[in-house]
Amino acid sequence: MGAVADEIPRAIAEEQEVGGDRPNTRTPELSREAWKDLFARLAAGDSSALEPLYRASARSVFGLALWRTGSVEDASDVVQEVFLRLAQRHRRLVRVRDPKSWLLGVAHHVAIDVTRRRKRRAAEPLDEVQVLTAPQSDGVRAIDAARASKLLGQLPPAQRDVVYLRHFADCTFAVIGAITGVPTFTAASRYRLGVERPRRLMGEME
Repeated sequence: MGAVADEIPRAIAEEQEVGGDRPNTRTPELSREAWKDLFARLAAGDSSALEPLYRASARSVFGLALWRTGSVEDASDVVQEVFLRLAQRHRRLVRVRDPKSWLLGVAHHVAIDVTRRRKRRAAEPLDEVQVLTAPQSDGVRAIDAARASKLLGQLPPAQRDVVYLRHFADCTFAVIGAITGVPTFTAASRYRLGVERPRRLMGEME
C-alpha cells in the first residue's frame, strides 16, 4: 500500500482542476453494494479487501484532509491513520450502513485532530497552499486556480470541508451533514456561504 500512498498527492492535484461544476475525476467509483461487500470482507478478516478500498477512496480522503490541514505532509498522515484504523477496527465494520460516508467521516475527524496537534508547531498558511490546479499549458485557468485556491484557503474550515465534499467527493448535503455531524440544512448553508464569497471576489478580479 505504500507505493499507492506515494501517488496520492500527485493524483489529487491532477483531479482537482479548476473550472466546471464537477472535476474530471480519475478516482474509481464503487457502487454502494461494492462498498458494502468490501467492508463485509474486511470485517470477516479478509485483509485483501483493504487494497481495493484504499484505491477507491484514498484520493478523496487525502483531498478532504488537504483542504482541512493545508499541508501535504499532514494530509498524507491522515490517509495513513484512517486506513490504519480501518485495518485495526475491522470487526466493527459489519455495523456500518454507508461505508463511503463512514470512511470520509473518520477522515474528517482525524484531519481535525491533526490540525489541533499541529498548532504546537509552525504551519504553512492554508491560503498559501494550492488546493486547486490547472494544466500549465492553460495560462488563464492556471491563474484562476491560484486565485481560487487562495480564496478557498481564507474560508472557515467548516465551509471548506463542505465545498470539498460537495464538489470533489460528490456527496449530497444529507451525506455531508452525516460526515461532519451537522443537520442537512446547516451543511447546505455552509456550502452556500463557502461558494458565494470566492465567486464574488473572483468576479471582482476580472
